[in-house]
Amino acid sequence: MTTTSSRIPVTKAVVPAAGLGTRFLPATKATPKEMLPVVDKPAIQYVVEEASAAGLSDILMVTGRNKRALEDHFDRAYELEELLVRKGDEDRLRRVRESVELANMHYVRQGDPKGLGHAVSVAEQHVAGQPFAVLLGDDLIDPRDPLLSRMIEVQQEFGGSVVALMEVEPSQIHLYGCAAVKANGFGEDVFEVTDLVEKPEPGEAPSNYAVIGRYVLDPLVFDVLRETKPGRGGEIQLTDALRELTTRDAAEGGKVHGVLFKGRRYDTGDRADYLRAIVRLAAEREDLGPEFRSWLRGFVATELQD
Repeated sequence: MTTTSSRIPVTKAVVPAAGLGTRFLPATKATPKEMLPVVDKPAIQYVVEEASAAGLSDILMVTGRNKRALEDHFDRAYELEELLVRKGDEDRLRRVRESVELANMHYVRQGDPKGLGHAVSVAEQHVAGQPFAVLLGDDLIDPRDPLLSRMIEVQQEFGGSVVALMEVEPSQIHLYGCAAVKANGFGEDVFEVTDLVEKPEPGEAPSNYAVIGRYVLDPLVFDVLRETKPGRGGEIQLTDALRELTTRDAAEGGKVHGVLFKGRRYDTGDRADYLRAIVRLAAEREDLGPEFRSWLRGFVATELQD
């Protein structure tokens, strides 16, 4: 087995953010869904913070039309900063500058919305032959439950690609990519992935292990994506490319491992889960939590008795 020290370090992340956010219309008619606030930060900032905390200092955001607000958010706002300086508002000034200092941000447009696999493929030139992480903007991972750093550790140990897995109810597996796995002895949370199916029909899922929105990919995936035909929904599915990688030789960058995640995750692409994320994160904030929890207990006790 190749040792960790001989692996190319993972320093780059790709964040696909070209979706239209139709489940949140009309709010997303003119505002990117990634900019919808989760308490007082846009959802996309949580994702970039996660990448930065895992040591990924170079982030490429794959955007589309009407997504200029994403670039503006991670850029300097000189007029606003100057106003806060004059007011002596150090706290808000710090929070405004936080997003600018997280990482080196880069942007490329996807063009035609041809699916997640296509969105990843447009990052090939930027990635430049290195292993890289992919973080989907709809998935928020609680920072107290680190996932990405564990996935990078596994990729550095085994090479190839790594996907994040979560156990879901069998009735929900049709909403996800699904992995067939076998134990490999690296740890209770690590498996070798032997097959992948995108949104399997009821009764056809090989397991209840769902693939969630975190990946660490070998650059071999770009070769495979070039040959991947449109799949479910007429889109180029990353799941289909990863399925092909499970059959490739590990020495060439093939094989796929899965890291089983049992922590807190919020799907902000779903309206109900988006609301749950706001409530949970607000309730746990030191500055907002005590008053908010008190109000919430009263609201539940008096308004939701039925």
